[in-house]
Parts: sequence; structure tokens; C-alpha cells
Amino acid sequence: MQAGLLFLATVALLIPSAVGTADSAAGAAFTQKLSVGLAVLLIAAYGLGMLFSLKTHRELFASAEHAEDGEAPWPLGLALATLAGVTVLVALVSEIFVESVQKAAEAFAMSRAFVGFIVVALVGGAAEMAAAFSGARKNRLDLSVGIALGSASQIALFVAPVLVLLSYVIGPTPMDLQFWPGAVVMVLIATLTATLVTNSGRSAWFVGVLVLMVYLIFAMTLYLLPPRVQ
Repeated sequence: MQAGLLFLATVALLIPSAVGTADSAAGAAFTQKLSVGLAVLLIAAYGLGMLFSLKTHRELFASAEHAEDGEAPWPLGLALATLAGVTVLVALVSEIFVESVQKAAEAFAMSRAFVGFIVVALVGGAAEMAAAFSGARKNRLDLSVGIALGSASQIALFVAPVLVLLSYVIGPTPMDLQFWPGAVVMVLIATLTATLVTNSGRSAWFVGVLVLMVYLIFAMTLYLLPPRVQ
């Protein structure tokens, strides 16, 4: 399901970029109108996906019990309070990091694409990756994949479309979904890779090696990418 949602989001990102690149007559007004419509559709798809997984077909997403010996589950109030506190701390750390990473990028001659796709993504998703690693070590592949793909689906289907809509209210200029074509192609390849890896429901260490190689190919390409001419 998560891979399918990611593929849907990739299609929504691919269409404005493909049309804007192939058809020079497609102006900014067309791209903005299309982006608003696509943003509404993606938010609706995200909401329906939540309804599908949490309400109408929740039994399909129920996993086996993996409770640790002698470990009792946290009370709901404590778990929510801890989640809220950690969320605030992670947001503060991410804000400080984003402000300071620009100097490091200049010192190490890193391109903006490399900083955005690799550096910021790694640090910003450190907490999620730690939870996914912990789940994988406990043989909770369902939890690990759910965290990894679920966060990506949330950004692509909810956060990005909401930012598009909010840009018409609080932003200096309207935001659209037309991105750099190379970035969209990488997102499409990453989505197809995630689909192939998770399709069988099983994994092994060499599958992880293949996924890491795809990631390193992206990282090398973005690091060596020459700066765009202004």
C-alpha cells in the first residue's frame, strides 16, 4: 500500500515537470492551477489511505505480537506526551541544523541538490531511521518498512500538497509541483526500487546492499552535479 501511494505521488510530481518541459506553451499559470488540483487530489488520496488502513481494512495491517519478555506497553497518555516532546525537540534540532548546514556545504563544495537530497534528508530523518533499524533488528519487518515508506508517503501525499495550498495564503509567491526533472526521475527510480524490494515480504542482507548501491548512485550523481547557472 505504501509503495502504491508513493507511486501515485511520483505520478503527480512527474506530470507537471513533463508537461512544463515538453510543452513550452504551458505557462506558469497553467502549472500553478494544475499543482493546486493535484495537491487536493493527493491530500484526498492520503486521507482515504488512512481510512483504509486504520478503519475499513485494519485487519490487513495487523501484525503479530512481538512483546519483549517482561515489557509492558506504555500507557496511551505517556506515549502521546513522549511523542509530542520528541517531535518538538527534533523540530528544534532540525531548524538549527538547516541554518548551519549552508556554511558546511560551501566549505565542502557540496551542491544544493546534494545538501537537500542527502545531507538534510539523513539528519532530518535520523529518528525515523533509528526506529526502523530497531524494528528490523527485532525481525519486525512490517514495522520497519511501515516507518520507512510511511514517512515518505506522508511527505509526498500530505506535507508537500499542504505547502502548495498554504503558499497562496502565507507564502511570498505561490508554490507549484514542477520540480527539476532529474529529481523527479530519481524519485521515480527510488519508488520502483522500494516496490521491488518490499513486494515479496521477505528480505536478506544482499537486498540491502542493492538498495544502498542505488542510494550511493544518487548521492554520487548529486555530489558531482555542477552548479546551475543563474
